[in-house]
Amino acid sequence: MDQAEQLRNIIKANSQPRRSLARVITVTSGKGGVGKSNTAINLAIQFRRMGQKVIILDADFGLANIEIMFGAVPKHNLCDLIYQGKNIKDIITWGPMEVGFISGGSGIAGMSNLSKDYLNYIIQNLTELDEMADTIIVDTGAGISDAVLEFLVASGEILLVTTPEPTSITDSYSLLKALGRHPRYSSEASQIKVIANKVSGEAEAEALYAKLEVVVERYLKVPIAYLGMIPQDEQLARAVMQQTPVSLDNPKAKSAVAYEVMAAKLMNKELNKNLTKRGMAAFFSHMISKRS
Repeated sequence: MDQAEQLRNIIKANSQPRRSLARVITVTSGKGGVGKSNTAINLAIQFRRMGQKVIILDADFGLANIEIMFGAVPKHNLCDLIYQGKNIKDIITWGPMEVGFISGGSGIAGMSNLSKDYLNYIIQNLTELDEMADTIIVDTGAGISDAVLEFLVASGEILLVTTPEPTSITDSYSLLKALGRHPRYSSEASQIKVIANKVSGEAEAEALYAKLEVVVERYLKVPIAYLGMIPQDEQLARAVMQQTPVSLDNPKAKSAVAYEVMAAKLMNKELNKNLTKRGMAAFFSHMISKRS
């Protein structure tokens, strides 16, 4: 029995007939500094206002942007679940508006080498997340590293944050190119939605998306769609300096309103009727079995 089949059996054994599955949304970018983590945490705040239970997984191992904006240093991370016997509740830090936060640490890369008993324990805990959250937001690192690509191919819903800077557009294209070439990428299994950040308005956002779409459509077999835009906003910059989400610091700021509009679009059942919820255990099973 290969590891992929072993994982499927473990997940099946830990499933219950009426268990709900969390929606997993992965936020990524082709380069750093484009507002990816800001997008993740502000969307989480907006989802909470809509009655959603939300947990963020910070998978950007090199930085700690989410915990800085949370204003809290987590006592434990995912490594402690994997290697130290902690349970899932031990490693969740609760931030503003009861948004949960899990620090990924650096242990995910080694999960493919774990024994069956370890996998069983981890999958049991990850399955609990589906009971604790309606939506789980995964904040990846920036760029096209193997670790980032593994998160993206495991995700059924990807939000790609880009800006009008030529380097940002180029790096977004490079990320989509690398994703499209990944042996486990499936255009039918993943939806990629583009967010235009730091734009002057809707016209610039649509022009930005059009630039990206035309080259992606011509050269790549990676379908993308336009989700929305976040405008340049002094209030957002001020909130970042104060280490707080703009959606909390100033809910009427134009950037906060834009996040609210975007969250409503993501929660619109009609617009997302073809979306399949995989749950967190299935999300990680894709990553753990990557070479099976």
